[in-house]
Amino acid sequence: MSRFELAQRALGDLQDIWEYVSEDSLDAADRILEDFYNAFVQLAEMPGMGHKRQDLTTRDVLFWPVHSYLVIYKLSDPLRIVRVIHGKRDVKKLLKNR
Repeated sequence: MSRFELAQRALGDLQDIWEYVSEDSLDAADRILEDFYNAFVQLAEMPGMGHKRQDLTTRDVLFWPVHSYLVIYKLSDPLRIVRVIHGKRDVKKLLKNR
């Protein structure tokens, strides 16, 4: 099985997402984290899925949607999850302010 790692910011993103969703439902918050984890495993097993978004960043990353969120990752060994950001947020600004 291929591996992945979470950047500190991605870990913080996941914590923020869980806290926000858990205000309405702990079960839903747990399920969305499970969905993210499954996506991370899938990306690590099949790296290169997704697409570049040069309109959002010049960084060498790919974007993969999970629910209303964008998983932003870097092809590396292990695969590196850089951020997990809601698609309605200012993704360009958030990626610029690293």
